[in-house]
Amino acid sequence: MNKRAQILSWCLYDFANSSYSAVVAAVVFPVYFSREIASTSSEADLWWGLSMSISMAAVAITSPIMGGISDFSGKRKVLLIIYTLLAVLATSLLFLPQRGMVLLAFVLIVIANFGTEGGFVFYNAYLREIASPEYRGRVSGWGFGLGYLGSVLSLLVALFLIKKDLTDLVWPFVGVFFLLFALPAFYLLPSGDASHGIKSASLKGLKVAWETFREAVSNGTTRRFLVSYFIYKDAINTIIVFSSLYASTTLLFSTRELIFLYLLIQMAASAGAFVFARPTDRWGAWNVLMLSLVVWIFLSIWTYFLQDKAGFWIVALIGGLFLGVLQSASRALFCRFIPEGKAGEYFGIYALSGKSASVVGPVLFGLISSWTGSQRKGVLFVALMFILGAILMAGLRDGKVESMKQ
Repeated sequence: MNKRAQILSWCLYDFANSSYSAVVAAVVFPVYFSREIASTSSEADLWWGLSMSISMAAVAITSPIMGGISDFSGKRKVLLIIYTLLAVLATSLLFLPQRGMVLLAFVLIVIANFGTEGGFVFYNAYLREIASPEYRGRVSGWGFGLGYLGSVLSLLVALFLIKKDLTDLVWPFVGVFFLLFALPAFYLLPSGDASHGIKSASLKGLKVAWETFREAVSNGTTRRFLVSYFIYKDAINTIIVFSSLYASTTLLFSTRELIFLYLLIQMAASAGAFVFARPTDRWGAWNVLMLSLVVWIFLSIWTYFLQDKAGFWIVALIGGLFLGVLQSASRALFCRFIPEGKAGEYFGIYALSGKSASVVGPVLFGLISSWTGSQRKGVLFVALMFILGAILMAGLRDGKVESMKQ
């Protein structure tokens, strides 16, 4: 199979699933859920928070096991298709819940989020298979770059449908968008060689997950990366969760301004991922990652002192540029820690670290903001997380990284 076609199909999958991330998880459905389905805003907050927490916890717990199963069974693509179809079906049915049908909406969102986020384990594992070490940085960047473009395009179409009073069509549109652009990956990505039957691989899954976890954390270099990644990914997740709330509460952004702010961040992130794709390979993923962390430390501290909207627009632009860079460089760097034939297992551990980071930071930010009565104090906490993550990552000089197995 032509490698270029495989790489393009892999990148298009990120373009596809970003429609769910932007329209359903981030911008449109949370508001729709609060205004049109839940009886009160407090009920909406409770059930929405539960849906995100439960689905992400399920992904974090099952990812190492499913990663092992995908490696041993040779069914990585089959599992990617199953997870994707779960997400597509649940998303397409989001027009069904009416006023008061909170439980139905909750179940659909848990399934959709589990399918989307869980699918990343198999998707990420393909990076090592389709791209040679010297090209993984740029391919990772291309994937994130196209993903952010998918966010912008799907969100613009969704907003158009809402403006035309066709909100019920938004959710089937996202499902079709997701499935349509995922089809090339279903067809072109390698199927894998089955070394064990699916039953045998499933029985081995839990044992393999534990062995892989022990192997990863017993290696000082891999352990240091995973701890650093957990900390700065926690900071990124906190920013994603609270940036709109901070802008609206502390800096008094209007709803219209928030939508434009989100679009700006997505477009900047896409541009950053594309621009730094080749330098990630030429300069080294570690160097690009450290640059991104330093920029985020600076932006977090700057945000603490900001008093006007103009400055926040600049922060959003620069932050967006380095959002995609940070994520793509992290993925490319982690590929270097993976022993041959264990991509699924190791990206399961990678997902465990990343998804677990979705819990701690947002909770602590909320507590700090509540205790102090100021969101700015929470921003300082985010800066501290970036600083700690950078200090740990600084110990992974390229020399140490290069010594790992390709």
